[in-house]
Amino acid sequence: MGDMDDMDEHAEHGGTFELLAASLRADQSDMSTWMAALGMKLAGALPGRVTLRRGGVLGNGPIRGLVANLGTWRFALRMEHGQPVAERAHIVRGIALKTEALPLDAWIESLSAALAELAATSARERAAILTLLA
Repeated sequence: MGDMDDMDEHAEHGGTFELLAASLRADQSDMSTWMAALGMKLAGALPGRVTLRRGGVLGNGPIRGLVANLGTWRFALRMEHGQPVAERAHIVRGIALKTEALPLDAWIESLSAALAELAATSARERAAILTLLA
């Protein structure tokens, strides 16, 4: 009986991961607008875990990047010369052991998997993360 419960949980986890990835991809035709929208969605759902990087003299300008701290992973996204730069860092005891640049699609997949994993750990986090699908 335990095996069936594990399979249901795995199927739900996988389904959440796929839905999140599709939702986060959305419309990437205007990368700056897409990144700002993604940053606002993530910061709205997980305010204690996501920091938006803004331009402007007082940091009140347009969104130029974001950093999401999700358990043992930190995801960073920023625009450089009109192109997205996506990075993922493995964090252990507050120290980044390995930081790697990823293609945007791979970064979205990895971010989605980390969000789905986080959603599986807490009902409160799950409810917040599921708002990303709306």
